[in-house]
Amino acid sequence: MNVQTSVLLSGGNPQIAKGYGQEPINAYIAAMPGWKSAVGQQIDAIVSREVPGVVKAVKWNSPFYGMQQDVWFLNVHCFNQYVKITFFQGASLNPVPPGKSKYPAVRHINIREGDAYETQLALWVQQAAVLPGEKL
Repeated sequence: MNVQTSVLLSGGNPQIAKGYGQEPINAYIAAMPGWKSAVGQQIDAIVSREVPGVVKAVKWNSPFYGMQQDVWFLNVHCFNQYVKITFFQGASLNPVPPGKSKYPAVRHINIREGDAYETQLALWVQQAAVLPGEKL
C-alpha cells in the first residue's frame, strides 16, 4: 500500500490523491479504517448498481458520484465515528434525509457501525441521480 492511501486526516478521513474513475474510489475505500471500509464498499456497490454509467471521482479527499464529470449528486466522507453521505439535492428526496446543512438543498445521513441503511440508500440514490447535480 502506498503511503498516500494510508494517511488519515484529522477526523479520520483518508487522504487520497484526486482522480477520476474506480481506481481512486477503490484507494479511498481501502484506506477507510475498520468497519468503515465495508460501508464504503457497500455504498459504492449500491451507487454502481442503481446508476449504471455513474461518473466517479475522489476530490478534496472524498468520493463523489455524478451523472457527468464535475456535476455530482452525492459524496462520501469518513469521520472518526461515522461515514457521512451527502446528497447535494437532498431536500428534494422522499423521504428527506435527516441531516441538515447550512445550504437548504443539501441533506445528509451519518452511518454508524451496525446501522441498516442499504434499502433506503438505494431509493435515495435512484432519486438523486435524476435531479440536477452540483457543479464542483
